[in-house]
Amino acid sequence: MARHLLTRPVEWLFVNIAVCAKCVPISAVTIEIDPTTKRVKREGVSHELDPAAASAVEEALRLVEAHGGEVTVVTMGMPNAVDEIRKALAMGAERGVLISDPALAGSDTLGTAKALAAAIKKGQYDMVICATESTDTYSGLVPGQLAELLGVAALTFAKKVKVEGSKAVVRRQTDFGYQVVEAELPVLITVSSGINEPRYPSLKGIMGAKRKEIATYSAADVGLSPDQVGESGAREKVLTVGKPPTRAQGTVVTDEGDGGVKIADFLASLKVL
Repeated sequence: MARHLLTRPVEWLFVNIAVCAKCVPISAVTIEIDPTTKRVKREGVSHELDPAAASAVEEALRLVEAHGGEVTVVTMGMPNAVDEIRKALAMGAERGVLISDPALAGSDTLGTAKALAAAIKKGQYDMVICATESTDTYSGLVPGQLAELLGVAALTFAKKVKVEGSKAVVRRQTDFGYQVVEAELPVLITVSSGINEPRYPSLKGIMGAKRKEIATYSAADVGLSPDQVGESGAREKVLTVGKPPTRAQGTVVTDEGDGGVKIADFLASLKVL
């Protein structure tokens, strides 16, 4: 990742941003796991741009509107993910990148991060923005791995993002309030849910998206060998898939004047009292 931003005078400041966006099953669909591959079933299922990723795209667009620059949407997925990239382009992103290859099937989070990092390194970006986690698998691991592979700082759980000079400043959500953290560009930022309300594409944006460039790469195109990604390169594997055990029926206490005693006896039997 180039640090070209740091060599420019502040008055020339602009921010080129890569947004990692995922194509996920639409929220109306119940996600199913293939019992053979133990992967999320994606073929024959309607998909959408991950709502969490849409917020990441929106935040990138707001930064570019404030400082200048371009937004590129980077996705790893099946060929039909192009449709969801077009939606991000209709919002205002300038171009898209799709890494799509049968060799990527079965990649774990590290394999996914490797593919995204390799594609991002083909460009020059001052910032990478991701959702904190995707809304289909909820691992939350890819952004941290991606930052490590790119060799940049990670500012996570952002509820507000600003660029001040050569730094990114983030208001970070915590369990007890907020922290204000900053890092020199280039940097990777993960945004929390509710950071913004993604815009609806205008008719002009939808028409313009049809003319915007989407570069498609295979694993080999970004310099990845079969042993680095896909099922053969995965360092973690799903061994079994099953439903959680049925929850045991609770104890019903009928109060006939002695309800308090019954509850106390029940708690005593659990050694709570």
